[in-house]
Amino acid sequence: MLSRLLLLGCCLLLVGISPARSADVAPNAIDIPPWFSETFLDLREDIREATKARKRLMVYFGQDGCPYCKELMQTNFSQRAIVDKTRRHFMPIALNIWGDREVTWIDGKRMAEKDFAKMLKVQFTPTLLFLDEKGEVVVRLNGYYPPHRFEAVLDYVAGGMEKKQPFAEYMKTAVREPASDKLNEQTFFMKPPYDLRRRAGGKPLAVLFETRSCAPCDEMHKQGFQRKEVQALLSGFDVARFSLSDRAELTTPGGRKTTGEAWARELKIAYTPSIVYFDTGGKEVFRVEAYLRPFHLATSFEYIASGGYRSEPEFQRYLQAKAEKMRTRGEKIELWE
Repeated sequence: MLSRLLLLGCCLLLVGISPARSADVAPNAIDIPPWFSETFLDLREDIREATKARKRLMVYFGQDGCPYCKELMQTNFSQRAIVDKTRRHFMPIALNIWGDREVTWIDGKRMAEKDFAKMLKVQFTPTLLFLDEKGEVVVRLNGYYPPHRFEAVLDYVAGGMEKKQPFAEYMKTAVREPASDKLNEQTFFMKPPYDLRRRAGGKPLAVLFETRSCAPCDEMHKQGFQRKEVQALLSGFDVARFSLSDRAELTTPGGRKTTGEAWARELKIAYTPSIVYFDTGGKEVFRVEAYLRPFHLATSFEYIASGGYRSEPEFQRYLQAKAEKMRTRGEKIELWE
């Protein structure tokens, strides 16, 4: 089964496998579950087959060597409720973001997996696309979603709820998790009035969107923001934080007056925490919409602070280069610490 031979990788970090070695078997690769579908990767046919079975197509993008893909496979897809729900309502197929197999998109264009991932601007693995019967993307997950959130996504797509409620609105109330009922505070957060316009000689901007009762938000504050390497990078940014229900008035980097809540809706923020990065000219240049561990959090700030996004628009390749340099220096790379 071809799909089972695709060995998975990481979300937010390419660790030790280059595009030139994409067909190699990684030493600690994670097998895709045997119930993933083997197809000819003509997504038009796959959608027809899924529709005939009263299912929807789920397209997974992975790569070798990353803990987030491992977490998806070994944690999410080890829970019976999630597995049963996925198999009952979806036809899952797997793609390798560095792979050479031919994929046919819904418009009939054919290209290699790696080119297909590039065309769709896949910056994170795992990335998952949930397609409806017409080939429209109902939900796109850029990065790892923990089980309780991932199951809520499955419910949304399987139930055809996009016809009733926007995904971002649904996720505000569909997920319940034990966490702090107050937003975490940090001394580096900007204070009101929130004028986010950039000025000559100023800093880039990082805008953090959170909610109360958000366990990943709590963890980011307790672990990620406490790391010395993260704190050192934060000093080079203006950092603003808003909740998804924030009525605080602000001026966007583009100079418009709005509120935190309205801006989050405009930016289509569906997951918390999310970080949206703006350059010194006030242009959005990158965003993180997934669960992050400290190493990856630091690297996302570094990507902007170093200007790496200008010379390397593909975040995965930037991370690969960083990992190779660290290995050359004999440094240990802690992906999940």
